[in-house]
Amino acid sequence: MNARFLRRALPVLALALLAGCKIAPPRTDDPYESFNRKSYAVNDALDKTFIRPVAVGYRKVTNPPVRRAFSDFFTNIRMPITVANDLLQAKPKAAAEGTGRFLVNLTLGVGGFFDPASQLGLPLDETDFGITLARWGVPEGPYLVIPLVGPTTARDVWRLPVDSYFFDPLSIYSRNHDFKDGQYYLPQVMYLVTLRSRGIDAESFLQSAYDPYVFIRDAYRQQRLYTLYDGNPPAEIIQQMQGLNEKGFDPDELLDEQHKWENQQKKPDNQ
Repeated sequence: MNARFLRRALPVLALALLAGCKIAPPRTDDPYESFNRKSYAVNDALDKTFIRPVAVGYRKVTNPPVRRAFSDFFTNIRMPITVANDLLQAKPKAAAEGTGRFLVNLTLGVGGFFDPASQLGLPLDETDFGITLARWGVPEGPYLVIPLVGPTTARDVWRLPVDSYFFDPLSIYSRNHDFKDGQYYLPQVMYLVTLRSRGIDAESFLQSAYDPYVFIRDAYRQQRLYTLYDGNPPAEIIQQMQGLNEKGFDPDELLDEQHKWENQQKKPDNQ
């Protein structure tokens, strides 16, 4: 079997294997927290040492319209990932809208650097293979923080190889062209810098969190939940993730958790 056959067979195979399933409920526990915190510390150190300074430099040498143009380009060039997964999720209307958006921005938007599709009423809808697996009932699995990758789950981690290999135009282009000196990494590096540059404006939220690891974990889970349910998750699922179950929300318990975390931060200074 060659790669071309696999690319064609994947949608049919996936639908055949997953048909008849339903969305699996999300997990809210963190069984690998010890490992995840170490990975988070590694990623945080790499970000502060290398990635963030580059993103800050990028913002200094560009203005908002330029950054918006690059952001629109990467959003549009990755639209085939969404279209392919919409088809795998049996959502032909969404796939057609995504295709229309991609073509409009590719042509009228000068290669995707502008976004006339939004002005024409074609909404931006992003999805991936992790959401595809979720829609067909594959369990979320434990929360994971992977070095050099970041937050994910045992289910969502499959979006990285599948979307990249089968659906990402930049990845497909680089594999089918002979580059020297690693130039094929440049689009991915630029995409990473663009993403990191967007996050600089939101850093104040992370800095104010009593436990940044927990803040990112919960933010990731909620973001994936809203993506899974097209921005409108059931109220009971939100309550489950926020701890609003039959036990009720206990502000004293949350305050105790914050005090514990603050005391842990003070220990190294007292030793």
